[in-house]
Amino acid sequence: MKWLPQIENPIALRALAENALPEIASELRQRIIEVVSENGGHLGASLGAVELTVALHYIFETPEDRLVWDVGHQTYAHKLLTGRNNDFSSLRKFKGLSPFPKRSESAYDTFGAGHSSTSISAALGMASAAQLSDANDRLHIAVIGDASLASGMAFEALNHLADTNANVLVVLNDNAMGIDKATGALRTHLEQISTQGALFFEALGIPYFGPIDGHDLNQLCAAFRAQKESKGPRIVHVKTVKGKGLATAEADQVTYHAPGKFEPSTGARAASSGVLKYQDVFAHTVEGLFKKDPNIVAVTPAMLSGSGLIQLKERYPSRVFDVGIAEQHAVTFSAGLAAEGFLPICALYSTFAQRAYDQIIHDVALQKLPVLFAIDRAGLVGADGPTHHGLFDSAMLKAIPEMEVFAPIDAQELTDVLSALADRFKRRALKGPVAVRYPRGSSGLKEYPYAQEIDLYRLRSLRTGSTQSPKIALVSSGAIAEEIFAIETLPQGVDHYHSLAIKPLDADGFKTIFERYPAVVTLEDAAVSSSFGASVMVLAQELGFKLPIHCLGVHDTFVPHGSVSVLRKELGIDANGIESFLQQTLERLV
Repeated sequence: MKWLPQIENPIALRALAENALPEIASELRQRIIEVVSENGGHLGASLGAVELTVALHYIFETPEDRLVWDVGHQTYAHKLLTGRNNDFSSLRKFKGLSPFPKRSESAYDTFGAGHSSTSISAALGMASAAQLSDANDRLHIAVIGDASLASGMAFEALNHLADTNANVLVVLNDNAMGIDKATGALRTHLEQISTQGALFFEALGIPYFGPIDGHDLNQLCAAFRAQKESKGPRIVHVKTVKGKGLATAEADQVTYHAPGKFEPSTGARAASSGVLKYQDVFAHTVEGLFKKDPNIVAVTPAMLSGSGLIQLKERYPSRVFDVGIAEQHAVTFSAGLAAEGFLPICALYSTFAQRAYDQIIHDVALQKLPVLFAIDRAGLVGADGPTHHGLFDSAMLKAIPEMEVFAPIDAQELTDVLSALADRFKRRALKGPVAVRYPRGSSGLKEYPYAQEIDLYRLRSLRTGSTQSPKIALVSSGAIAEEIFAIETLPQGVDHYHSLAIKPLDADGFKTIFERYPAVVTLEDAAVSSSFGASVMVLAQELGFKLPIHCLGVHDTFVPHGSVSVLRKELGIDANGIESFLQQTLERLV
């Protein structure tokens, strides 16, 4: 590479002639493809934003001019241009570069991201702070995609921005895609904007410029240079192609949003192992429920492919709703469906369910509406890191009156639980909301399971290491029980139980455990301070037992990025860590 090793920061970039920028863009693409092909990551979005990133850093005085990225999955070129090229091979690895903007990582990462539609709000807050600090010449640039712009928070920010004189430039990176193809009326408007004018933005009173070819560096530099002399709110509309520069990524933009490992010269992905993912099992089960009951529907906020529902949408277009990046709307929309006699299966990633907490409480639970929340990506998700780990769903959901929460031990039990809950709905026995949390990744199955009858609430005894004098009841919740199964022989005196229900707990079953065992250890892939283990402790107190209860899981911390196996080891909740903790507990009981 000729240029990239010379660019230690954007100051060095700005010292170069403008005619060098296309070669720099080419080198950036080459470097991104090289690393992401090995490490995985968000490929398509970063490839599509290469020229845009180069032009922004070339024209504006970053980091004095504040550059705020929305979501952040398009920032790999930004990282390479801001002093992180030498460390770029550590991207997404434990203790390596974050996959998203991170304030502690670089002065150029002015605001952390990971969820969508935050950039305009953050940039406006920064611009308002600049006005209070007499730094009015500083520009604040929010780079937001067309799918993110359609989210409610972005609309709220635009509404506020239009009523200010804040020095904010909104760069609309329009590639007609989120993870899946963008949907909705605003998407239609953006497609028509070149012929009809920017009616939406003009109606708000925000000056609009564009659309501009987002891969033409001459156009981009000229447009941004003109903005250096402007003040106040304005929007520059840039048209880009997701996956630009890698033919396979351009042709299949959904798959190559985050394709995993691939061959860098061709983009060819490794052959599938044939093992089903949890999301595949979920979607297959939902399809079976659709066939049995016409009053069951599915709702997802822009996660058709991620939730596994994309093929179901093709087969049942009127019963699968993609509402765009709008988790709050997805939940209340589901509440409306439930109010009219349907069972909506609202598929939310755990990390995104956090964004709709008020709606879950106010619009669903308070009205005792039967909405089935499918909480995907629950637990540690790996290299996407703290913005995407699903650690808080069980704690926040179990606190809600009328809500039941379940954590299947495996994909078979996921099918069983979903089927049992659908049957309860059909019998009109489902009287309020329920949530089923399940992890990201491999189910371990190569064939779809058939639903079996299941007791939703009763504790199950799975494995015994007890002598005639049992010492510890190890009670797991969810799929992290696989770490217990990986322990070849449980320590003498330890018995393993599984609790499918996080709420309500099997009070009779736990009473028997409290009577029989001198100590209890709980295990969960979640924040333990208010989750399953905490509930077990409270139940013991309510029943009058004073035995020691130890909670294994994620304690009061934000977990960094890294592989799930590495993170579980770091947290002490892998097989070795669990076995070691059990041995130490047994020694204390002697």
